[in-house]
Amino acid sequence: MSAPRAGQDPTVELRSVSLVRGAQVILDGVDWVVQSGERWVVLGPNGSGKTSLLRIASLWLHPTSGQVRVFGHQLGRTDVRRLRGRIGVASAGSADQLRPSLTALEVVMTGRYAALEPWWHTYDDADRTRAAELLDRMGVGARTAHGLGSLSSGERQRVLLARALMAEPDLVLLDEPTAGLDLPGREELVASLDDLAADPSTPPTVLVTHHVEEIPPCFTHALLLSAGRVQACGAIREVLTAEALSACMRMAVQLDRDPTSGRLSARARREPAGKARAGARASPAGS
Repeated sequence: MSAPRAGQDPTVELRSVSLVRGAQVILDGVDWVVQSGERWVVLGPNGSGKTSLLRIASLWLHPTSGQVRVFGHQLGRTDVRRLRGRIGVASAGSADQLRPSLTALEVVMTGRYAALEPWWHTYDDADRTRAAELLDRMGVGARTAHGLGSLSSGERQRVLLARALMAEPDLVLLDEPTAGLDLPGREELVASLDDLAADPSTPPTVLVTHHVEEIPPCFTHALLLSAGRVQACGAIREVLTAEALSACMRMAVQLDRDPTSGRLSARARREPAGKARAGARASPAGS
């Protein structure tokens, strides 16, 4: 886990955070620190607590126990409405909250106030210019006047990513933004995220996923969750190993890194057929 830097509050700091719903333990004693300039991936199987962790970090969910500090302010002792305005959030389900007839430009502009409709607030030419620039940056500048509902899944996700950046946030949280995308859509979005991660002006960023193939090469840190507990946490090249991923996913995993692109890939590790047959012959009957 990253140590706080001298004279600077961590962007996100969770200490012994647990979340319990009835008899279900969703998060169990999570310690996690996100510093300025870091790009984190939160990785784990379905049901590991990833989305709940992100909701706590975005100040929309209180833990059952533990301490949460965002931008140096402690959850429960500060006005979260003011802090939420400094956090850009995007998820695969974000589009469902927005009217399909809104244009891509309108969708991005509403991100300035985290609004769902453009008529809730007043926008000026500077807002429209910034929204158009962000759409260009995400590779969907030609879709400015197109309705959200007419865009492909990949285009919608890049529009939502632009929306998350509209208010010039101090923290960006992305909850499985590639969910439901086909291969071209996923690759385009991963490329956009990698470009953002490589830009020093991009705020600390957290990406939630359960596929290592979706991790942009420029991401710096990883938090591996399994059954609500931290399996590994730290610099991605140190903690994201085949052994750690196998423990996290509870299956033997082979992890590979492409030497040219730096992209990761994972697959189940299986015994060679001959060795498996030999093992089967050696097994006692009825075992």
